[in-house]
Amino acid sequence: MDVEPYLAEVDAPTTRAVSFLDARDLPPPEPLTETLNRLAQLDDETVFVQLNDRRPQFLFPKLADRGFVYSSVATDEGVLTAIWKP
Repeated sequence: MDVEPYLAEVDAPTTRAVSFLDARDLPPPEPLTETLNRLAQLDDETVFVQLNDRRPQFLFPKLADRGFVYSSVATDEGVLTAIWKP
């Protein structure tokens, strides 16, 4: 999946590298767990993008607590959430 067009929609940085997780087929709580594990390794030059079949509502408070910036958009493929360090 080409996520670049969606990054502009969510006002995510488009000049950074992208790390992508397709979480649509993962059972709960794996999308949350895998995302948080990957974010622990995220550098300042990368945007993490998660594609899920639903809005990851339990993820958002954890992102705010950890100081990440994020934005989501519904697409034909699912809910795309871009996460990055300010």
